[in-house]
Amino acid sequence: MADEELIRLARRHRVGTGYTDWRGRETPVKEDTIVAVLAALGVDASTPAAVRAELDRLDERDRTRLVPPVVVHRVSPTASGEIAIPALTGAATEITVELAEGGVVEPSGRKGADGSTRYRLPDNTPLGWHRLRVRQGPLVRTAALLVAPARLEATPRVWGLMTQLYSVRSLGSWGMGDLRDLADLASWGGRDLGAGFVLVNPLHAAEPAPPVNPSPYSPMSRRFAGPLYLRVEDVPEYADLDQADRDRIAALSLPLRESVHTLDEIDRDAIWEAKRAALEILYRRPRSGERQESYERFRRREGPALDGFATWCALAEEHGADWRRWPAALQDPQSPAVAADRERLAGRVGFHSWLQWQLDGQLAEAQAAARRSGMPIGIVHDLAVGVGQGSADAWMHRPLFAPGMSVGAPPDEFNQRGQDWGQPPWHPERLAEAEYGPYRSMLAAALRHGGGLRLDHAMQISRLWWVPEGGSPADGTYVGYDRDAMLSCLVWEATRAGAVVVGEDLGTVEPDVRRDLAARDVLGTSLLWFENDDRGRPRRPARWREPSLATVGTHDMPPTTGFLHGDHVALREELGLLTRPAADEMADHRRRVADWLDLLADEGLLATAPDEIVRALAEGVTDHDEEVVAALHAFLARTPARLLGIALTDVVGERRTQNQPGTTDEYPNWRVPLADADDRPVLLDDLPAATFPALDPVSPRPAGR
Repeated sequence: MADEELIRLARRHRVGTGYTDWRGRETPVKEDTIVAVLAALGVDASTPAAVRAELDRLDERDRTRLVPPVVVHRVSPTASGEIAIPALTGAATEITVELAEGGVVEPSGRKGADGSTRYRLPDNTPLGWHRLRVRQGPLVRTAALLVAPARLEATPRVWGLMTQLYSVRSLGSWGMGDLRDLADLASWGGRDLGAGFVLVNPLHAAEPAPPVNPSPYSPMSRRFAGPLYLRVEDVPEYADLDQADRDRIAALSLPLRESVHTLDEIDRDAIWEAKRAALEILYRRPRSGERQESYERFRRREGPALDGFATWCALAEEHGADWRRWPAALQDPQSPAVAADRERLAGRVGFHSWLQWQLDGQLAEAQAAARRSGMPIGIVHDLAVGVGQGSADAWMHRPLFAPGMSVGAPPDEFNQRGQDWGQPPWHPERLAEAEYGPYRSMLAAALRHGGGLRLDHAMQISRLWWVPEGGSPADGTYVGYDRDAMLSCLVWEATRAGAVVVGEDLGTVEPDVRRDLAARDVLGTSLLWFENDDRGRPRRPARWREPSLATVGTHDMPPTTGFLHGDHVALREELGLLTRPAADEMADHRRRVADWLDLLADEGLLATAPDEIVRALAEGVTDHDEEVVAALHAFLARTPARLLGIALTDVVGERRTQNQPGTTDEYPNWRVPLADADDRPVLLDDLPAATFPALDPVSPRPAGR
């Protein structure tokens, strides 16, 4: 057990000294973990004297700190928040706000019961980012001021498709789903099915040269998109190619196009090698004056961030995708050596900038196609929790990441050994001191060409599980962030984009996080298999949350048919991921499924008796799979949830899981192409002519009917 002063110090830095685990048990955090995490925050807690010195430093800081680096002021049509300035000197307080568009306003103040002065901005103060200036006697401080909406616009009640885009192949794609496939999927979903959105996996940038990490949740940048998803033939300059270049591109694409007729694992390395060669041909084509002007506008809009990312890509092609293994002179993006190499590699830097321009255009067209099809929301993009340790983002913003730490999750029901995702966490104080600049630009980029954003692991706006390098995930602890500031940044960017936001608030989540998300009209996630009442029984539909995305499963679990048959238990046993006997796990699983089948029957959603279905599942019989899948989605439709999500895997009858948490190469994570219940490849071209029982309960216009 940590001593009292160390606990005080940890709490002042929002470092957890204990937590409630997934079984509801209070679990203390090891003292070594607390000391290591504090060290990553730049705090020496190695001795009692060092702890006392840091506590004294914090006391002194608080005696002169009129405002934090970022001040949030929330407003709504009916109410407005206040800015509290503490009385530190006894002198009168002067406060002014310099508006982003020019001009100055002076808030009106009143004394608070605690001696502070509380200020209210004029009602006509524009939303957005401004500068706050405070003087109190000899103290003068400035801070960024975010005037943010109190909440988002209410999300419409609609249903939509959820998919891992790379798995959705077509006759025109190069071995994996791409942005043209996304546009076509959205067009079909909106026009023929009446879907309101398509939720896709993160489309973040991966490594610029093989080997390419298959996980969309461990990218090289969350700010920029992945060129792997480009449709080569949709680059405008393709129309001007001569026959020789067209033949070269056709030869590059042929084996990849043929692969879509098989269930071979998706080979990102081969796909990117071919696409990169084809895109280099297109990059060398002359651009019209209008096209060149458009490109220059894009580069000006993206500014230094694009230049830094493209420079990292060019250097990574030479030195590998982990900047920590580069020559020391190149590990600082501001170094003279990097500037010299940027000039030397100007052609490659230009190529990677051009790729992002192409992505910007194709992402825009996917969202436009979704809206043209009648979707009120369109594409909902997914934001990963973080980036790889050696990634572009970690290189460009190195001081803003905590060294020697990675983000993960404590042990829970489905990952009983915990998880270490190998991603460096934001340093909370330094990110705030940077006025959340990289975080804000990342959100803006993610929302630019979409109608919504899903936060993978919604706790990223409140706290993250930090794992000291070399330690077990079970030996980590939570580190907190300024939730109000990060959530307000998110709400402001989503308001600007007119987008909905969904937070994946599954697992071990602080109750007040869910309350804060709901208060700002950020939806939570209601996963059917986890929706239990206070007695641990399946929750009846009327008692589900309204502000949520309701789904049967998630990409970290098998599709519904696979889950029904307990495929995840067998797989985790095979991979050594269980912490108790497989027979016990399977028995619990079957009880859970039986409870849900009883509720479905009670709701009048099953024609077959639950006991008969349970026996069939135990024997591996699949005769009732379609009936149960349809009943589960009919159940979702009875909940009050704002959004209903149906996985494309459930639509086509796929049984294999896309990802087994806790593994890397032990299972072909993120490499499984879409197939049907008979293990036949399913192409996007096949969908309009088919019928799908899973869609009948929610779609007003089922395909093929």
